[in-house]
Amino acid sequence: MIRWIALLGPLACLSVLGYAHLALPAQTLVSDYALIDGGTPLIIGGTLALAAGCLSLAYGLTVHEPSRSAAARVLLVAATGGLMLSALFPTDPSAGVSSLTGEIHRWSSAVVFTSLPVAGWSLARGRAALPRWNLVRSLSVTSALTLGVYLGAHPGSVVSTLIGGSAYYGLLERGLLVAEIALIVSMGVAALRQGGVSAAVPAAPQGRLSAVRPERHEHAA
Repeated sequence: MIRWIALLGPLACLSVLGYAHLALPAQTLVSDYALIDGGTPLIIGGTLALAAGCLSLAYGLTVHEPSRSAAARVLLVAATGGLMLSALFPTDPSAGVSSLTGEIHRWSSAVVFTSLPVAGWSLARGRAALPRWNLVRSLSVTSALTLGVYLGAHPGSVVSTLIGGSAYYGLLERGLLVAEIALIVSMGVAALRQGGVSAAVPAAPQGRLSAVRPERHEHAA
């Protein structure tokens, strides 16, 4: 059950984002959809679904890899908290931040965007070069690089005007969200699948079973 929540939560969030993009008036940033009619329940529901996926993945790692995944679990719980705060405190209706609510939303989103790539990298570090772990590593690097470009293109950046970031920073944010949603799914597939295999209890050797026999009590004649 935990594995399914860890996988379906991010996929539900991705579906919500796709529906909002197709059915609602276009917005520069994804969080701006919460400010228009019909967008608030969609954005809150998608954000909480993604938070449920992160928290379920952290719990699954606690069960399957309690010692090796400690850093990744802390970062996933931090991302869960950031997602919940960003759902409770909507953004301001402008590119700038002018209220306490908008400030909380901005910094909680920053926690989410930065903690997930680091969680993926720390979880995949030192693993064998298997396809599922290579995917986790690749998505972690992709998310980190996309985040760096997005921060540079955002209108609040000092280099945004130099690179024309106002024309495409909304597209970069969507790419970052898709990359991090895919990263959560890939971590769930790689870690929980392996944990299920390693959790199997080996069968006892046949020789040891035969050595355990009930004692026979001889009756006196």
